[in-house]
Amino acid sequence: MIGYVEAPKAWWLTYGMARVVGVNLPHAVLDGFVKRSELAAMVSRCQSCGKADACSAWLAQVVTEPQLPVFCRNKAELEALSPRN
Repeated sequence: MIGYVEAPKAWWLTYGMARVVGVNLPHAVLDGFVKRSELAAMVSRCQSCGKADACSAWLAQVVTEPQLPVFCRNKAELEALSPRN
């Protein structure tokens, strides 16, 4: 499993947001849809975001959605990868 030990919370929030729109980030990397550097940039954007609590609360209420909340800094990238869009 791909993970980020230096930013575990940001990794899990990014992973969770991806899961909601139908994207499996480790598979996306292994299948060549996302480069590791792009994934690292997503995790970094998440880590620098001040909305981790809002993100966690949103993820706790949602199983699947076609779109992520507007506050998600990885919204465009993750929705572009979604098979639902």
